[in-house]
Amino acid sequence: MRNLPFLAALVFLPLTAALADPPKQQKQSHNDAFTGGPADENQLARQVRHALLMLPYYSVFDDLAFQLNGSVVTLQGACPPEPPWDIKRDAEDAVKKVPGVTNVINEIKVLPLSPMDWEIRRAEARAIYGSSEIGMRYGYQAVPSIHIIVENGHVTLEGVVDNQMDDTLIRTRANSVPNVFSVTDNLIVQGNEKKK
Repeated sequence: MRNLPFLAALVFLPLTAALADPPKQQKQSHNDAFTGGPADENQLARQVRHALLMLPYYSVFDDLAFQLNGSVVTLQGACPPEPPWDIKRDAEDAVKKVPGVTNVINEIKVLPLSPMDWEIRRAEARAIYGSSEIGMRYGYQAVPSIHIIVENGHVTLEGVVDNQMDDTLIRTRANSVPNVFSVTDNLIVQGNEKKK
């Protein structure tokens, strides 16, 4: 499932009414691997980010992040189980090989195995990336900047978008998917990131 070119199968879903923009709290300690780091990011952090990005089965349904404390890396985020791939183990193995890393603490959460969650993941990907306004700008990247994390019917959006309008549109489309209990919008508008 993970390696299928899901963008080719996306369909356009009608846009529902825009939702009000709820206030967001920016996560200062959650360095998403699939977004660029701050301009003053050190070499070790850049190498850790690169090692995570190069994982062969890393997809928009995974949230990989890290914290760096000296030479100790704490891996964070969540990923769905999908045998035979083990993103949690692969991420730890890749980061251990980065020169200068002395220890890796793996706190990546493996999400429950759920056919319903997989249906929601695919429906959310179609809803978000199937939009011509969003799909053309965010979907045609090696690792798209909008990640869809689903746990027991609850959706969390992670990543970075270009502007508040995109954030609102993505959240609206995510909320239009049936069988979703809630949508948590952790998207950061580019330029509004806080220093980490």
